[in-house]
Amino acid sequence: MVLVNAMGKACPQPVIMAKKEIDAGNSNFVVAVDNEIAVQNLKKLAESQNYSASVEAVEGGFHVTFAGEGAAAVAEEKTGRPANWALFAPGNTIGTEEGDLGASLMNMFFYTLTESNDPPRYILLMNKGVILAVENEQVVDHLKTLEQKGTEVLVCGTCLKFYNMADRLQVGTVSNMYDISERMHLADKVITL
Repeated sequence: MVLVNAMGKACPQPVIMAKKEIDAGNSNFVVAVDNEIAVQNLKKLAESQNYSASVEAVEGGFHVTFAGEGAAAVAEEKTGRPANWALFAPGNTIGTEEGDLGASLMNMFFYTLTESNDPPRYILLMNKGVILAVENEQVVDHLKTLEQKGTEVLVCGTCLKFYNMADRLQVGTVSNMYDISERMHLADKVITL
């Protein structure tokens, strides 16, 4: 049985590591973690992916054992195609906090998307969200990775001009309200941060 060593890894790393095993089709594996929050997050992942999860306390932490067929195969059987979804980011932080926490959460969110086998088909940046494609180097790198995976990144041109950033865009395509709203209509679902 595969042992995934996620000891000392901060959220969401243990979940991402487990998801990679699931996406690889591994039906039985163990994730080693050193904190209860990681255990709870892994149990939630297992449930969402049609796996059972059992937890064993070990020296220095826990072993979370995943067993099952997984949801990915079931979903693929049902649809026969990848999900078609859009991510709308009207801000450069997650939540209403303008400080370090909101920015850190945004960085981790986009990193998590790069590790997913189901990235959004469209990422739509408006208002302060355009700052992500200009000034946030971590998110710029994550957006470039997502573009390589086939995600289309559209950045509001009016917003870039408003923030005096029109000539500093590092990733994505300068776009307009019509194209952005069109992508929202084309998507099966739109998630707003």
